[in-house]
Amino acid sequence: MSIFDTHNATRQAQPALPGREAAIATADHHAVNGHPLHPPFPPETEELVVGMGCFWGVERLFWDLPGVYVTAAGYAGGQTPNPTYEETCTGRTGHTEAVRIIYDPSQISLATLLNIFWEQHDPTQKNRQGNDVGSQYRSAIYTTTAAQHQAAEESAKVFQEALHAAGKGDITTEIKPLDAFYYAEAYHQQYLYKNPNGYCGIKGTGVSCPIG
Repeated sequence: MSIFDTHNATRQAQPALPGREAAIATADHHAVNGHPLHPPFPPETEELVVGMGCFWGVERLFWDLPGVYVTAAGYAGGQTPNPTYEETCTGRTGHTEAVRIIYDPSQISLATLLNIFWEQHDPTQKNRQGNDVGSQYRSAIYTTTAAQHQAAEESAKVFQEALHAAGKGDITTEIKPLDAFYYAEAYHQQYLYKNPNGYCGIKGTGVSCPIG
């Protein structure tokens, strides 16, 4: 076990933070396309939530795609209800930084979204992306339908074969049904649109994903 793994395990062994009953304040509308950030969303749309490292850069990958209705930065996969950014950064909420993608499957396929997910970050890095270290940066796919879940699992197997063929390691991505998505604070929403020269720490493996 590495020094990082030992440190991370120690943090995760601490009790989960209690959070709060009420949602924290966030933006009401998407800064790029003006669509409502909160449901109800158009009935023809579906929801997928992904974690690929710092959510600033991740959200930018998806918000301009034709067929994506709206995106939002937030927290998913943990135990603490309605966490703040500072709480999530402690590693004691169990959440990863995540991006909610609301998309119209008649205009953009799930395979296209999964292709971007796999190619644009390194899913072999456990609890980190580059210099961003901690369980809040883990790779994750949180699904909202059985069909999504099956597609995500199958895409992981296909990309794993491509990674191994390129001499890369094993995928560490957490794939499970979405329990809850909690919005991040307003200043995190569409951060790189508001701050074009802001930090983006995500980087792919250079391996092409043969789907989408």
